[in-house]
Amino acid sequence: MVRGMENEPVGIIAGGGQFPRLVAETVRKSGGRAVVCGFHGHTDPDLRAAADVFCLLRLGQFNRVLAFFRRQGVRRVCMAGAINKPRALDFRPDLRALRIVFSLRRKGDDALLRAIIEDFEREGFTVVPASEFAPSLRCPAGRLSRRPPDEEEWRDIRFGWPVGASLGRFDIGQCLVVKQGMVVAVECLEGTDAALRRGGELGGAGCVALKMAKPGQDERADLPSVGLETIRRLVEGKHRCLAVEAEKTLFFDMEAALALADRHDLAVVALRPEEVNGTPDGTPAAGSDRAGILEDCG
Repeated sequence: MVRGMENEPVGIIAGGGQFPRLVAETVRKSGGRAVVCGFHGHTDPDLRAAADVFCLLRLGQFNRVLAFFRRQGVRRVCMAGAINKPRALDFRPDLRALRIVFSLRRKGDDALLRAIIEDFEREGFTVVPASEFAPSLRCPAGRLSRRPPDEEEWRDIRFGWPVGASLGRFDIGQCLVVKQGMVVAVECLEGTDAALRRGGELGGAGCVALKMAKPGQDERADLPSVGLETIRRLVEGKHRCLAVEAEKTLFFDMEAALALADRHDLAVVALRPEEVNGTPDGTPAAGSDRAGILEDCG
């Protein structure tokens, strides 16, 4: 619950998934008004039921997004939910969106979203992290599954973590699949689920997946996320371990996801960057084991 929002209109730029709904529900429960702008082909139209005011626009109609929020008296804005990147290549930008795109030297996710945030703020809006409205989604540090990573999986985590960080510096992706000291798959335009599927197909059983924030990632624009569907993809691909960045990864449906991981003996661990060289039993160097989460999962 967020305090001090009495009747405040909060603008939510909504992509896909459940995150926009969770943010809208929190805003309303806190006494604010959820003013939601979604996009055809990316946002679930049923999100309308969770909003006080709702509109669907074509991706790239930036001037209309600004005008919509202004009409509703919005001053504070957040971005929540995923945009389908392959479909986003077919967007039809207005002149304002074109100006933003052409101003960029690189067209990666972070560069584009930072530019959009800057444009919003030039127009007098304040852009805040969507996680501000759902802090409980931030993944705590520690071993989350019953089974800790084994020694071989820890070696792959330690190998893959700096590789993932290096890729992130080039604004490429947040997910990496490794096996026995080899990079098997890297997330690019296709998204995490497709990268995990490809990793399982190429590497076979026993792969380790890593998901982490890009170095210097702007939390107002994007944070890595995992959830029940992520665990299902890992199980389908016969992966053996998932390592995520603690506190910067959003974990949806955690209890159900970890219960599924435990049924399939999948190790799940959340690490701070300084804890990657943890002990082989799966406990991070800081020694924080999530016993309470394990108990909740039965």
